[in-house]
Amino acid sequence: MAEHNTLEIVKAAASAAMSRRAQDGIILDLRELDCFTDFFAIFSGVSDIQVEGISQAVLEELETNWEQRPWHQEGERKADWILLDYVDFVVHVFLAERRTYYNLERLWAEAGRIELPELAMPAHLESLSDETSEGTIDPDGALVFGEHAGGTPEE
Repeated sequence: MAEHNTLEIVKAAASAAMSRRAQDGIILDLRELDCFTDFFAIFSGVSDIQVEGISQAVLEELETNWEQRPWHQEGERKADWILLDYVDFVVHVFLAERRTYYNLERLWAEAGRIELPELAMPAHLESLSDETSEGTIDPDGALVFGEHAGGTPEE
């Protein structure tokens, strides 16, 4: 991943996950710990469908805008813990109770933390966010409730 800064790509993955309403997102910085990867990005979902949606959003964002495909994937069939291994970083998307059980944050307690509120949205998602604030579409690209197909709010 020499072409892009790995942290920028991880932040883009986090923004994509948060766009699918991922919960309790965090990035662990493992670079100082002599680890097999540089970062863990960890997110939770409330259902297996949401976990799948979050991981799909990350996959699409990184392939479309960063030309990155995971080296390895696990968990798609059961969708209680989906792992996307990009070698320099690993994205974990858990069902909330499964995340509590494995508690990766405790296992990697010595890692630095990059809190998600510090993240800036990538430019291509920022323009979508601007449209959302104007009331035309939601982050998923669907019409907002109460609007006609033409995009004008109902009176």
